[in-house]
Amino acid sequence: MAKIVSLLLAFNFVFTCVLATATPFEGLLPNGNFEEPPKATDVKKTVLLGKNSLPKWETNGLVEYIHGGPQPGGMYFPVANGVHAVKLGNEATISQTIPVKVGSLYAVTFGASRTCAQQQVLRVSVPPHTGDLPLQTLYCSDGADVYAYGFKANSTNVRLTFQNPAVHEDPKCGPIIDVVAIKELLQPRPTRFNLVKNDGFEEGPYGLSNSSNGVLLPPRQQDVTSPLPGWIIESIKAVKLIDSKYFNVPSGNAAIELIAGRESAIAQIIRTIPKKLYMLTFAIGDAKNACHGDMMVEAFAAKETVKAGFKSEGKGKWKTVSMKFQAISTRTRVSFYSSQYHIRADDTVSLCGPVIDQVRVVSMRY
Repeated sequence: MAKIVSLLLAFNFVFTCVLATATPFEGLLPNGNFEEPPKATDVKKTVLLGKNSLPKWETNGLVEYIHGGPQPGGMYFPVANGVHAVKLGNEATISQTIPVKVGSLYAVTFGASRTCAQQQVLRVSVPPHTGDLPLQTLYCSDGADVYAYGFKANSTNVRLTFQNPAVHEDPKCGPIIDVVAIKELLQPRPTRFNLVKNDGFEEGPYGLSNSSNGVLLPPRQQDVTSPLPGWIIESIKAVKLIDSKYFNVPSGNAAIELIAGRESAIAQIIRTIPKKLYMLTFAIGDAKNACHGDMMVEAFAAKETVKAGFKSEGKGKWKTVSMKFQAISTRTRVSFYSSQYHIRADDTVSLCGPVIDQVRVVSMRY
């Protein structure tokens, strides 16, 4: 009996370890919301005085520890999450070393905003990956946008760095970072029932619990390191990943909103058999976010195109669209973009657009 109990305990221990290992990590980084303040001796007014002044982070250059809202001198600092944030001066950086799994795909979610009307860039790097995020475009009215950046880990510890690479004439200018979270992403696979990976956009970056603006996916993200696994963000402006907590989505918990007209597009390259017929279907609708008007999503596959029109009344309605195409290669690019520009009717500033979901490609019998 004792032997059986020992075997059961051992099995339970192994099973528990396997479950623990298989569960992807997600959540805020240590002091990822910057609410753990520096010591009084480590800050002068708002300027951090040493590279280890900000708990859990390492800083370099002029880094300020700020709070959101109106500032002396008439400026306003937008903060997407919480109260405190950091502002990066000319060529300044903040960094943190993160334990990860070699070969796994991760997405870093962070709040980022500009402080001046001039062109500003935030550089995000996890060596050997580096990306420059343009902050000139404001996607929401309060300016507190939330972004995601994807990377593939090549070691058990990676160094995440945010940098202001520019030199501004006004030292008060510089990007603000106000929250940083991470999520390990599972690699989706096609099935015999659907050749599209991550067809409902359910596998994506960590969503901040109290941010109702969705998560922006930066432009020109390749599928190898995209924060939206399986998909390429091939446009010059961002697309938005929205969730069912704050938006209407056709199915499941997530969908993509094409918020910048022809300047925001997504694509996926699927495996096909030349000369074989396929059927592409997808859902189009509105997010129930005061985005009104005549919408149009154009979808492309091989040599075929479909223009899917949709008249939005901002009520969260949607419909399904389909298109047949014949493959001309072993790889077929399926892509979507919005051919019109829209802004929300309730603030006339925030960019918005049609929502797509439930993308499906299946082979057809002759």
